[in-house]
Amino acid sequence: MHDLSVLMTFACGLAGALVLGFAAHRLRLSPIVGYLLAGVAIGPFTPGLVADHAVAQQFAEIGVILLLFGVGLRFHLRELAAVWRVAVPGALIQSTASTVLLALLLRLLGWSWMSGLILGMAISVASTVVMAMVLAERHDLHATIGHIAIGWTVVEDLLTVVMLLLLPIIFGSGEGAAENIAAALGSAALKLAGLVAVVVVLGRWAIPWALDQVAKTRSRELFTLAVLVLAVGIAVGSAKLFGVSMALGAFLAGLAVGRSEFAARAAGDAVPMRDAFAVLFFVSVGMLFDPRSLLEAPLPIAVVLAVVIIGKPVAAMLIVRALGKPRATAVPIGAAFSQVGEFSFILSALARDLGLLDDIGWNAVVAASIISIALNPSIYRCTRRFSSRSAAHAPAAAGERPALDRNRCILVGYGPVGRIVDRLLSDRGAAVTVIDLNLDTVRRLRAGGRAALYGDVLRPGTLEDAGIAAAGSLILSADVEDAAEIVRQARALNPELRVLVRCTHLRDAAALRRAGASVVAAGEAEVGVALAEAVTAADGMDDGAAARHRHDVRGRLYDSPWGG
Repeated sequence: MHDLSVLMTFACGLAGALVLGFAAHRLRLSPIVGYLLAGVAIGPFTPGLVADHAVAQQFAEIGVILLLFGVGLRFHLRELAAVWRVAVPGALIQSTASTVLLALLLRLLGWSWMSGLILGMAISVASTVVMAMVLAERHDLHATIGHIAIGWTVVEDLLTVVMLLLLPIIFGSGEGAAENIAAALGSAALKLAGLVAVVVVLGRWAIPWALDQVAKTRSRELFTLAVLVLAVGIAVGSAKLFGVSMALGAFLAGLAVGRSEFAARAAGDAVPMRDAFAVLFFVSVGMLFDPRSLLEAPLPIAVVLAVVIIGKPVAAMLIVRALGKPRATAVPIGAAFSQVGEFSFILSALARDLGLLDDIGWNAVVAASIISIALNPSIYRCTRRFSSRSAAHAPAAAGERPALDRNRCILVGYGPVGRIVDRLLSDRGAAVTVIDLNLDTVRRLRAGGRAALYGDVLRPGTLEDAGIAAAGSLILSADVEDAAEIVRQARALNPELRVLVRCTHLRDAAALRRAGASVVAAGEAEVGVALAEAVTAADGMDDGAAARHRHDVRGRLYDSPWGG
């Protein structure tokens, strides 16, 4: 019976998210709104089917781990170090300002200072999951805006971990509180330092060696399994052994793997399951929401929501500006913080268990979380558009599509055909980036100073890592499985891209052209043309006539019934 409950929760959660997410998209809203409403629909506070929230939360935890692992993969340590000067003071000042502001407003409503401060600390933390998805939607996740915002949330997560340690000590026992606090903080600092040291060691030696051994098997399934084991294993180990959140552990695991040459392929392998399980995070959040709370305590909810979607963003924006960043960066970063998420629930639940927060306060956090998460994509989209317009005459703002470089080419496959194409392009001065699944080939190219990426072009994210957005052309020199889908993805990422594709059979050419290929070279046709040309080479036809003849023959071949 329990197994049926697990499957029903998984199936109903995904089905509801699909239907309502699609409806939200058609209404020009973020699909996140649909995912949250799906959670409300199958939650315990609405009539009809009631799913198992504990099961949904476990599935959601997997999504959070994979999402933060993916974010860490594409963060370089030097970029993270560069934003600490903004992220650390920004997180400290903004959290303090949000906490004090909400406590003052709730005090005017008759709340105690303690309840107001606890609730303020809870809502001062933004959801890294929501932020990552919203930033990715606008292509800002791996730009300056994303680096600062994600670094900021990492600091907030660390502050929350400290609060989770201190609250039970301060309010759970009255004697020796000062000694207990000092011991808890010292222990937490040692554990965090130990975790960082372990992750650095793993990232420098153990992880590259292990992934190298798995990659040599040439098995996609084993490599995907290895990536999942690393992400989930380090995340769970971080929580159990070092007392930090699994989300932070997953982020650090991503940073460790991201330092290796396997980063691009690992990111692609984590994407498919990550997206499905990340959706269940929003479903599980929606299941917590009791719609009656909007009628029973509307004023506290309105106050909390106002601080979340106005107070926090304004504070963050002003802090970023004060720290020397331009308005085009400060405004979107502020908007990204107009939501609260997973740590807010954890901190509020602990405060509730300790008697520091009543049911009204809990419902206010949940309601503010649901509403702010639903509004956050629209708020970010509008402010991002405004900041982009205001910087129209400045250098390209972070997150905008880079300028197209016609001389830049991405070459997929470095077999015999790929090497010939690479040589001809390089001789003409083209900048070629090679994508290949042969690790030795990639290493050899890199050792020679060439741009090369180890990754599977069929996996989402590989083309982005190769710089498809700015490339002038993409060449599939190998007869790649699902080439038409690769062409469609490439066109979506760069509509101006010129795509040249190799295939074996003429019958596949029409489908590739429909997918958006500019040029298709079928082995059957090209070999036939070459052989016929060799036979007739002594006919005395001049070069121009021979070229026109070849063009006509190719046209008839590719347009023939067996070519379509």
